[in-house]
Amino acid sequence: MLGLPWIITFGPLGDADEWEPVVCGPYERPHALALAEAVVAEEQLMAVVEPLLPALSAEEIRSEIAAAQIAAADEAAQVDEVDLYGDFEDTIDEELDAAADEVGRGEPTVPPTEAELRAGFRRIAEILTAKGS
Repeated sequence: MLGLPWIITFGPLGDADEWEPVVCGPYERPHALALAEAVVAEEQLMAVVEPLLPALSAEEIRSEIAAAQIAAADEAAQVDEVDLYGDFEDTIDEELDAAADEVGRGEPTVPPTEAELRAGFRRIAEILTAKGS
């Protein structure tokens, strides 16, 4: 998944602000994370960075939806199995935890330059046009 294109969805933090979320991308993952961090650091916004799954058919989309539904059902079952005062480590998504560790907790990331973003767009275009070939 890390090699896929990524999108950023910016939205309001709370219900008090009511406006449609803004979706930007696709970007390479490090660029998406840096841009999201730069924007959120200056404004009271929520940013969600997630992979963009390029699908070539309706069946491929249905397959992704089914996989997401199965994963959600499995996670719900896992949470239901956790004892009220039990070990909550079982409910943490290890993949997200590992990704957070990879990013680190140091200085804010410098947003990519326009040239870096354009180079990333070219690499994404190559990935997308090669898919299914």
